[in-house]
Amino acid sequence: MRIRTVLTRVAALGAAAVLAASALTACGGGDAADQADNPYGLLRPGVIRAGTLTDAPPNVYLKDGEFTGFDNDLLRAVAGKVGLEVEFVGTDFSALLSQVNNRKFDVGSSSITVTEARKKTVDFGNGYDFGYFGLDVPAGSPITGFDQLAGKRVVVVQGTVQDDFATRQNLDPVRVPDYNGAVNQLKAGTADAWIAPAEIGDKSAADSTGKIKVAAKQLSTAPTAYAVAKGNDKLREALNKGLDEVIADGTWSKLQAQYYPGRPIPADFTPGSGSVATPSPSAAS
Repeated sequence: MRIRTVLTRVAALGAAAVLAASALTACGGGDAADQADNPYGLLRPGVIRAGTLTDAPPNVYLKDGEFTGFDNDLLRAVAGKVGLEVEFVGTDFSALLSQVNNRKFDVGSSSITVTEARKKTVDFGNGYDFGYFGLDVPAGSPITGFDQLAGKRVVVVQGTVQDDFATRQNLDPVRVPDYNGAVNQLKAGTADAWIAPAEIGDKSAADSTGKIKVAAKQLSTAPTAYAVAKGNDKLREALNKGLDEVIADGTWSKLQAQYYPGRPIPADFTPGSGSVATPSPSAAS
């Protein structure tokens, strides 16, 4: 009886070992299959989950329940070139980069200016746009330039390059979570000025029914780019490839003309890798 019991236990252990080995083999095969089905490490294979904003036209915003704007329409076109779709989700800019690096989002799409500080949190693709700082003030304000902000109540959106600029200028800015908050402070007269992305500042002033005006603009020295999690080189490289293709086929120029009509492109700005020609808006139309 003891011999039978021992043999039975040995057989059971052997069977368990075989099952465990089979499970490990299956897991290994599954990983390989997952990599084949999801080479870019996306949260959902074939779909880029992009964090963006709802209130920053013409760059990124909601219109009739759909995420649109230059950055988001460009990302759709870029993704399409590499066989991917895009699902947009609204968030606050102050949280966006950490959410990308924590893999809540695959990509950050929100006119994100590339800075050395931000490179410590996320990786960036090639630059796809340039930008200006805008200075919005209440109608009737005597402020006409960035050099007149000392001692003034200056509002910025938290975590933006405008926030960084104001801090470096020792302005002690008032930080708000989104662009609507900044606009509301100007309308209410609780802020003397708002340092904004120029295109967003222009649109906000135009939509304010005369309550806000644009006092000044100045060119930002760094490009804007899509953000991906640190180390996700395959996705970053795919976005770079798609970006070059939409530059070459004229989509980039068409979107520039659509969202920024009449805005001159700086002579020293080249979108993408710089290896493809950029058609003019007229040639691309």
